[in-house]
Amino acid sequence: MLFLLLPLLAVLPGDGNADGLKEPLSFHVIWIASFYNHSWKQNLVSGWLSDLQTHTWDSNSSTIVFLWPWSRGNFSNEEWKELETLFRIRTIRSFEGIRRYAHELQFEYPFEIQVTGGCELHSGKVSGSFLQLAYQGSDFVSFQNNSWLPYPVAGNMAKHFCKVLNQNQHENDITHNLLSDTCPRFILGLLDAGKAHLQRQVKPEAWLSHGPSPGPGHLQLVCHVSGFYPKPVWVMWMRGEQEQQGTQRGDILPSADGTWYLRATLEVAAGEAADLSCRVKHSSLEGQDIVLYWEGSLVPR
Repeated sequence: MLFLLLPLLAVLPGDGNADGLKEPLSFHVIWIASFYNHSWKQNLVSGWLSDLQTHTWDSNSSTIVFLWPWSRGNFSNEEWKELETLFRIRTIRSFEGIRRYAHELQFEYPFEIQVTGGCELHSGKVSGSFLQLAYQGSDFVSFQNNSWLPYPVAGNMAKHFCKVLNQNQHENDITHNLLSDTCPRFILGLLDAGKAHLQRQVKPEAWLSHGPSPGPGHLQLVCHVSGFYPKPVWVMWMRGEQEQQGTQRGDILPSADGTWYLRATLEVAAGEAADLSCRVKHSSLEGQDIVLYWEGSLVPR
């Protein structure tokens, strides 16, 4: 689905119902172009179904990499080859156009352009599409109603950038069609092809450990939860049935196998740790929570 960015890449002037899945769902492409100087650049592209990466772009071979067997959705090999070729050509033209207009647009090296574009699905129906561009990590311009519009806070640079992008209305029409027609068709096919994988339930594993000492006479208790899918999970340190509000949850991080990992910590006085437990709730457990007591026993409930 990397082709969602193709119209943007081309417009810069140059030479020549998935039941059981968390909603709303989105498919989006992230394109990060880093310009270190006039001749040294880096290009990173990835495709995502909500928070699961499904595609990437191999800059060395200029090919789309399908990260899952179902990442092709219901698009044919011929369609993907055509999109791959278009993306390869227009990526080159995009870099050339940005370099050529960098001075006029007041882009100062080194700088980074970040683009995200895609569509959303709710209750089996398309609920919207989006295409946004950031400069140096800040909102810059967005695509709305067949044209590029500047974010008010981005100032005159963004206004001029939109003027450049809007010079080619034909490309804007293609962008609109890809966002409103092609993307929805693709996400529906992707969900159908990946249904078994996306709806799977993988039970978490949990264990306890000591964290770095927060100070004399105090302990940091750590509850590790790993290997679970889907992503939503509830983890809390408990004293009996009372939730410990001092529980600190880290970010839910991806594992190499597509499952997730989380840790929750709690700082307590050493003498108050004995009757604490870590409780884990997850859809795969079907109401049978995991409860780990600080003494080390594991009791399913």
